[in-house]
Amino acid sequence: MNSNTNSGQTGQNSGQIPGQKIILSGMRPTGRLHWGNYTGALENWIGLQDDYKCYFMVADWHVLTTALDKAAEINLNSREMYLDWLGAGLDPEKSVLFIQSQVKEHAELYLIMAMMISMGRLERNPTFKEQIRDLNLGSEISYGHLGYPVLQAADILVYLANAVPVGEDQLPHLELTREMARRFNNHFGETFPEPEALVTKFARFPGTDGKRMSKSLGNTIEISASPEEIRKKIMPAFTDPARLRKSDPGNPEICAVYTWYEKFLPDEVARTAHECKNAARGCVDCKKILAEGVSEHFAPLRERRASYAADPKSLDEIIHTGCQRARETARRTMEKVHQAMGLG
Repeated sequence: MNSNTNSGQTGQNSGQIPGQKIILSGMRPTGRLHWGNYTGALENWIGLQDDYKCYFMVADWHVLTTALDKAAEINLNSREMYLDWLGAGLDPEKSVLFIQSQVKEHAELYLIMAMMISMGRLERNPTFKEQIRDLNLGSEISYGHLGYPVLQAADILVYLANAVPVGEDQLPHLELTREMARRFNNHFGETFPEPEALVTKFARFPGTDGKRMSKSLGNTIEISASPEEIRKKIMPAFTDPARLRKSDPGNPEICAVYTWYEKFLPDEVARTAHECKNAARGCVDCKKILAEGVSEHFAPLRERRASYAADPKSLDEIIHTGCQRARETARRTMEKVHQAMGLG
């Protein structure tokens, strides 16, 4: 790790190219990342590093909104997330990789922004309504859970982000962030940009059961999985339910395995579709080819990840430096906020 990324850098956004736009995005540390995380966010982040000033956040406070009982697991899961990020290709020299709870300015801006949004507006958030339904919370809704889009807005605005890479399900939250930025600017003068959405192409990715890949459904395959683990997960995976025998023509468009081909083995897609539709290749053979190809696809990631895992002191330095850089930017933003509001 090159220590030149330490606090010797100065300016509102240290290391930022003049005119370069700023991105903020984050992930909740709930365990090792899976293919859905990779295709829905991480791969996109890697491609953004050369064009934007990127802040990528381990959103540990956000875990508490729906999994307070998992608090003791957050630190370990955060380190696992860093390893997955670094293995996948996030570069701590190009991007600021930090832990949300290590930058207390998030909490201060969250408090200020909470004064600028009504309960009714938060309750109308469609994503919040879906979570209440999916998690079967009923009336057991914490203040923190209701207000987590406000914390999310603070996460974004404290870095003066111009854009946020998001999945389609996060668009309502981003619109709320834009609303709060406008409201603050109208009250106290132009302070925050209104961040734009960068919607990812693979916002929803199928799991081994054909449903959206999600840890809560137990249908995931980790990006750090070994070749043997990949094979074990792929072989029983969901395929065309109408194809009972190898001699039956298949319909690849409804097969999760085919979607995986489209993503990880694009050169094999045309032949795979042809052989499936014409019953020239069975599902077992199709999965074996996929398992081998995906294992090769993620081999560089596994190798890089293992090298970081073998050097915990280097990982500690990366985490420390990233948090320090994030704090410096957030501190300067809060100075602007205080000045605009006439506080302190």
